Amino acid sequence: MKQDRKRILEHLQDSALIQVKSSGEKAQEGFRRKDTASQLKQFERNAELTQQALHILSRLSPEKKGMLSSFKGRKEIDPDEIGRIAADSAKIISVCQKICQLDKQRADYAAEQVRIRTSLAQLEPWRQLDIPLNTKDTPTTAVLIGTLPKAYDNVQLSEALAKECPELIFEYEILYTSPNMTCLTLFTPKKQRESAEKALRTIGFSQPLNPTSRTPMVKMQRQQQKSEEIAQKDEAAKEEIISLAKYRESICETEDYFILRSEKYKVLSQLDQTNHVFVLYGYVPEEDCKALEALCQKASPSCVVDFGEADEDAPIKLKNNKFAEPAQSIVTMYSTPAKEDIDPTPILAFFFYFFFGMMFSDAGYGLLMILATGLAIKIFKPDKRMRNNLKLFQYCGVATVFWGLVFGSIFGDAPAMFYNMFTGGNITMRELLPWPILDTQKDALMIMILSIALGMVHILVGMGCKFYICLKQKQYAKAFFDTGLWMLLLCGAAVLAAGMAFAPVMQTIGLVIMIVSAVGLVLTQGREKKGIFGKLIGGVASLYDVTSYISDLLSYSRLLALGLTTGVMAQVFNMLSGLFGTSPVGLIFMIVIFLAGHAVTIGLNALGSYVHTMRLQYVEMFSKFYEGGGRPFEPFSTKSKYFKMKGSKES
Repeated sequence: MKQDRKRILEHLQDSALIQVKSSGEKAQEGFRRKDTASQLKQFERNAELTQQALHILSRLSPEKKGMLSSFKGRKEIDPDEIGRIAADSAKIISVCQKICQLDKQRADYAAEQVRIRTSLAQLEPWRQLDIPLNTKDTPTTAVLIGTLPKAYDNVQLSEALAKECPELIFEYEILYTSPNMTCLTLFTPKKQRESAEKALRTIGFSQPLNPTSRTPMVKMQRQQQKSEEIAQKDEAAKEEIISLAKYRESICETEDYFILRSEKYKVLSQLDQTNHVFVLYGYVPEEDCKALEALCQKASPSCVVDFGEADEDAPIKLKNNKFAEPAQSIVTMYSTPAKEDIDPTPILAFFFYFFFGMMFSDAGYGLLMILATGLAIKIFKPDKRMRNNLKLFQYCGVATVFWGLVFGSIFGDAPAMFYNMFTGGNITMRELLPWPILDTQKDALMIMILSIALGMVHILVGMGCKFYICLKQKQYAKAFFDTGLWMLLLCGAAVLAAGMAFAPVMQTIGLVIMIVSAVGLVLTQGREKKGIFGKLIGGVASLYDVTSYISDLLSYSRLLALGLTTGVMAQVFNMLSGLFGTSPVGLIFMIVIFLAGHAVTIGLNALGSYVHTMRLQYVEMFSKFYEGGGRPFEPFSTKSKYFKMKGSKES
């Protein structure tokens, strides 16, 4: 019923269960739509005004925030608080208008100061002139005041005027000279004014742009006094704006309030309505159908909820377990899955954590990541998005600890370095740790082989996803011929490579698999082309794609490269920190260099590991099966910046 519309919309907005969908450009037959354009415009204008006011306050009176304040979640408020914010909104909007008005005044003051400085710069060369710039002729004498386009001294000016008009009688005073200008005052009999003007024009004479009725000195003094008055007004306006900073929190709440109202009115404009009822269309995840029905029944017992199959344009909502969910942002950053895709998040999550850890590869750094992200989650209680980002790096930290222990890197070789410094020993991390390790410097070839092998697995998993998608779509020929044969060829290459290291018989097996796969590709890859010859040429040409797979596999050498970089940088800073020995000065030097050096290493290599790990997912794996292009599920919710409702289900 239309009388329950407000309550139902508020419940739906708080629950964030449904994405509202318009039934079409026009209302269904027998219904009409409410025109909310004017209200929407007003709400958006008010929201923009609050944003401008907050921007001005942040510029003139920055809010004191801690370095870690960005982790803090939005303020939780009781739904009843919305009424208070709405009641105060008119007052807060007037405060925002005052802030913006004062800031505009300051902009006008700044523009006026520029004009004054320009005027003073123009008057400065005339400082010595003791008559006004617009002085008129006397009954007998013509007065010419102006500038010449280059420097003249008395001799040069006299010679120039005499050359242009030998009979001219004149007196002059040079007031200012510079390489590009000469300011002067010239007096001549009034009857020779035209001759004097002609002679002066010939050598480039021009009159001042803004002649004044007062002497330049008096004009400059007045301009300086005006500048001081404007500066005082500007400072007063600035202080008044700063005094309004006490309303900052209320302005934030008011901005969210108008965003909330605008979202509601956008939905209101899409409802099909009569005088008594309204109809709302939308998408809801199947698992939330019962929750939506219960919510609507609670808000309005007469409400009727009808479910049906989603159309082709339905949005996509990702759902994953706690291990994979933090990596959803990596997937959506690339593109939301299309309806035909599988959700790659679980696969991406595992490989993202795993490869990040292999690149960052230091147990000490990984432990710091785990502790820092865990404390941030516990202390700041961030919103879901920030919490997932922190969880992402926490899981990356776990993988980093694992690979750090595999490579024997704990803040580089810090344990061995400290042991040797304080005991005089000469021990290495390989000797110090009770388990076998892979040294990124001494065992680089082995780690390179491991990196390529992991890359092979990564690519095969991506191709396996493509195989599964083709089977799901009943494209059996595409699955077996276009994907399965290539997977078989790569597996044969892997067996062949393993045979070179372990057993000759594996070489034969691998070679046979590769030959069979290659023959299969030649016979099937040109199947879409016409004629036997065309099919054969197409099949043979397809084998050229093997070069792209080789290129993809070589990309995984970055796993070794970044792991090596992290270890070497850490060891270099450890070496530098121990240069001054164990004396009191040496210990101070050691602590400073150790902390600063490892901070730099963490910053640079964490960024490099993040970027290159993402590249391996996007370029090497996603290219094998992932299309993307889906429309993300965007539920009707508050979408606020600064507060959220207690009990709200929004992320």
